[in-house]
Amino acid sequence: MPFDALAFARQLIDIPSPTDQERDVGIFLDEELQRHGFATRRQDVTESRFNLYAAAGGRPRVVINSHIDTVPPWFASYEDADHVYGRGACDTKGIIAAMIAAGVKLREEGVRDFAFLFVVGEETDSIGAKTANVAFKDLGSEYVLVGEPTESQFARASKGALTCFVRFDGIAAHSAYPERGDSAIKKMVAAIAEIDDADWGSHEILGKATVNVGVVRGGEKPNIIPAVAECEMIFRTAGPTEPVEAQLASILAKHGGRITLSRGNSPQFMHAPDGAPSTVVAFNTDVPHLGNLGKPLLFGPGSILDAHGAKEKIGKQELLRAVDTYRETVLGLLRA
Repeated sequence: MPFDALAFARQLIDIPSPTDQERDVGIFLDEELQRHGFATRRQDVTESRFNLYAAAGGRPRVVINSHIDTVPPWFASYEDADHVYGRGACDTKGIIAAMIAAGVKLREEGVRDFAFLFVVGEETDSIGAKTANVAFKDLGSEYVLVGEPTESQFARASKGALTCFVRFDGIAAHSAYPERGDSAIKKMVAAIAEIDDADWGSHEILGKATVNVGVVRGGEKPNIIPAVAECEMIFRTAGPTEPVEAQLASILAKHGGRITLSRGNSPQFMHAPDGAPSTVVAFNTDVPHLGNLGKPLLFGPGSILDAHGAKEKIGKQELLRAVDTYRETVLGLLRA
């Protein structure tokens, strides 16, 4: 019976797998890949979570990779004439369905020199990719084909990312006597205004760097001058992260703030097959954390603009076309 990629995508979507809760979908993939002849191995990441490696049977020159976690909240699959909807439809369960459909075809054709690697935690700290990069560093693979929604174009470059947690300290006081206190929230608001107006760099290929302050916290009650305020922000960098972090620290120091935690990676440049449609993306992926697995490629059906949304979706025909693209890409890399 032919592999039904659309039905498989819906099955994956219907198993909730927000970050830290990927176990059930991992078990499902393990059983399904075994059923299709792949030799699977669970690589423990935490006590309850694992990455899944599945070998086609030969030397794994090409590793086909994506992540099995999604952002919350979960919602079940549904479809209309043109699209499959649901949490993870394009980020990345529809992509995984296309990858596995391609892998099944390749095995039926006698192609064995590839493997799958499905990882946890991409939506937060990439812990799955980071641990896999160590566990499989001696695999001998030459290419890692990463699946993210790139609108069915190969991404030849992606911006870097820098996430910073910031704290401002003030002095608490009665709100009737504000001169006795020092508002941490006022400091934070002034700093954010300067951060938003600053130039964070640009690149001839990647374009202009951007920043988003996405989380703010502070204060206790309206009748207390706030002693503490915190915020979290992410930069989409056009160059190394170190100068961006140093510039941020300088701005914060003027407003009584400091970086308490940071993590990130520089921009990435990927391989795009000759003649294939290609693009540049601003979003971050697991590519920076899989360097031991070979030269990276980044491709997937669906749009990042639909990911994480209330009506996340993937086009049915685009998903099915991606099956052929993944199959042809693997064959091309194996001929290289």
